[in-house]
Amino acid sequence: MPQIPEKIHELTVGQLSARSGAAVSALHFYESKGLISSRRTSGNQRRYGRDILRRVAFIRAAQRVGIPLATVRAALAQLPEERTPTHEDWARLSATWRTELDERITQLGRLRDHLSDCIGCGCLSLENCVLSNPDDVFGERLTGSRLLPEHKED
Repeated sequence: MPQIPEKIHELTVGQLSARSGAAVSALHFYESKGLISSRRTSGNQRRYGRDILRRVAFIRAAQRVGIPLATVRAALAQLPEERTPTHEDWARLSATWRTELDERITQLGRLRDHLSDCIGCGCLSLENCVLSNPDDVFGERLTGSRLLPEHKED
């Protein structure tokens, strides 16, 4: 991993990419979505504060566990501007996601445990299809492999 001298307080997009492991295109995308910010030089080049390294690491970690970017943006909005967030800052933010992550873990466990039962046909009326139709909710009122809009007879 390339080291950036301490005296450099701003990073080019290439330096940020090399240091964070995120592609330049991903960094541009994050910026377009308001997840990170930069300033422009007189030559219209992006410059990022060193604190953006932690933000990018946070974004990438959140993406790996499936946190939507809108949720990440809301979380990052709670962090202080232009200073590296502290351990306490990150702990406070991650605590808000604990319930959501626990629910995802439960769903993934159910998927793992019942994957061999799935026949992959997309049928929502199978009584024991716990993946696509837990408790056969749709099977009680409809049959077939697709849910079509119900038409009223004239």
